[in-house]
Amino acid sequence: MSLEDPTGPSREAARLGVALEAALLRELVATYHDLNHTFFRKRLKPAAIELSDAGSRLGRWMSEVRTIEIARRLVRDHAWGVVVEVLKHEMAHQFVYEVLGRTDESAHGPAFQNLCELLGIDPSAAGMPAGDGKSDEDTKVLGRIAKLLALAESANVHEAQAAMSAAQRLMLKHNLESVGDPRRAHAYGFRHLGKPTGRVTEAERLLGTILGSHFFVEVIWVPVYRAAEGKRGSVLEACGTPANLEMAAYVHAFLTHTAEQLWREHKRDKRIHGDRDRRTYIAGVMLGFLEKLKAQKVEHKEQGLVWVGDLDLTDFYRKRHPRIVQVRHTGSRRTEAHHHGREAGRKIVLNKPVGGGPSGGVKLLGR
Repeated sequence: MSLEDPTGPSREAARLGVALEAALLRELVATYHDLNHTFFRKRLKPAAIELSDAGSRLGRWMSEVRTIEIARRLVRDHAWGVVVEVLKHEMAHQFVYEVLGRTDESAHGPAFQNLCELLGIDPSAAGMPAGDGKSDEDTKVLGRIAKLLALAESANVHEAQAAMSAAQRLMLKHNLESVGDPRRAHAYGFRHLGKPTGRVTEAERLLGTILGSHFFVEVIWVPVYRAAEGKRGSVLEACGTPANLEMAAYVHAFLTHTAEQLWREHKRDKRIHGDRDRRTYIAGVMLGFLEKLKAQKVEHKEQGLVWVGDLDLTDFYRKRHPRIVQVRHTGSRRTEAHHHGREAGRKIVLNKPVGGGPSGGVKLLGR
C-alpha cells in the first residue's frame, strides 16, 4: 500500500501523532494558566505556546512575539515534572520582562534570580530537577548505609534486623547533624518516584507515608500528563536533599518490588489462582512495614535521637506547592489477605542497596 494512500497505516499514524500533539498543546496551555494562578497571581497576560524541534535548548521565552517555546524532545525524553519546571522557568522570564519591566538586565540577572528564589522556581537554564550534587559527607554516609544494608542480607534474622536498624540510626544522626546547615538549604531538589498512575491505590499512599515519615523527605501526589498516551495521571513527588532523595528512590523501588514478590509467594503457598486480593494484600504489606518503622522510631527516641523536622525543607516544599489540598481516603477491608500481607510487611528487611534488581538501578555506593 502506498504512503500516499489516505487509508493506509502511515497516514493513520500521522493523524494519531497530530492528535496527540494537539492534546499536548492543550495540556501545556492549561498548565500555563494553572501556574499563572498558583505562582504569579494571574498577573501574566497569557502567551502563546509552541512546540519546536530545537536541539540546543529545552524552552525559550520570545518577547517579540509573546510566545513560550517548548522543545519536542523535552516532552519526548523527560518526565512531565521536568516539562513543568521548564515552563515555570520560561514564565518567570516573561514575568520579569512584562510585569517587572526589567529589560535592562541579562536574561538570568538579579531580578530573575530573586523571583525564582521567592517562588521556588529552578533558576538554572536547564530547568531540570535537582538530585545530584551530593556533598563528600553525603557520599560517605550513603556508602556506610549501603554497607549496613548489604549486611542486612544475612540469613540470621537478628543480624539482618540489627543491620537495618543501624542504617536507619546512621541516617537519622546524619540528618540531625546537618539540619540548619546553609549548604543543605541550597541543595534541596525534587524527584518523581515510580510510574504515573491513573488511580492512586492504598498501598501507594502508604508507601508515600513511609517515605515522608521515616526517610527525611516531604512527599506529595502531583498531577502529570502522559504525552505519549494523551492521558492525565498522578505521580509521587519527593522533596529533599540529594542524599535523602537517593535513599527515598531506593526504598520506593525496593518496597514496590518486594511487595509484588511477597504476593507471588503468598499465591503459591496458598494455591491462589487469581489476583483479586492483590491490592488488599500489598496494602497490608505496606502497613506492616510502616508499623515496623514506627517501632524503630520509638527505639531511636529512647536513645535520644529525635527528628523534629527540617524547617528549610518545609519552606522549599511550600514554595513548590503553595496550594496543597488534603484529601481523606478510606482503607481497604481488613480481610484475611490484608492480615497476611501485614504480617509479611512486618518482616521486611531493607537490603541489596547496590546495583540493579529491586532498586531499579539506584546505586547508593556510586559506580
